[in-house]
Amino acid sequence: MRQTTMAKKETIERKWYVVDAEGQTLGRLASEVATVLRGKHKPTYTPHVDTGDYVIIINAEKVTMTGKKLDKVKYYRHTGYMGGLKVKTARTFQDQDPTGFVEAAIKGMLPHNTLGRAQGMKLFVYTGNDHPHTAQQPEELKIKG
Repeated sequence: MRQTTMAKKETIERKWYVVDAEGQTLGRLASEVATVLRGKHKPTYTPHVDTGDYVIIINAEKVTMTGKKLDKVKYYRHTGYMGGLKVKTARTFQDQDPTGFVEAAIKGMLPHNTLGRAQGMKLFVYTGNDHPHTAQQPEELKIKG
């Protein structure tokens, strides 16, 4: 009888990946990156342990959305005060904060609990081609689509 091995925090090997978001569709990029952050691409994936890798995204301002979604999709947040609902379209969100725009899409695909927040902390998003993580020697991650 074979035993299923569960990953432990001490035995996890993490890699660094860099993704160029130029010309990528936001949803496809976000789902692929969320899979890597969770560790579901590894044979040692364990649902209750953070087995994911680090992901660096460059050129976040050049990500696209198909169709008329930039004008139709709305992002909502509430200040906590009466009448404090703030609404912005995807286009204004991308223009004001391109890194936050990409982060929101990816973190929305992670679990909404303590484990998901820990996995989200391994995501680094930058505008432009440069990032300060060259010492980690990240590998390029190809996104399909």
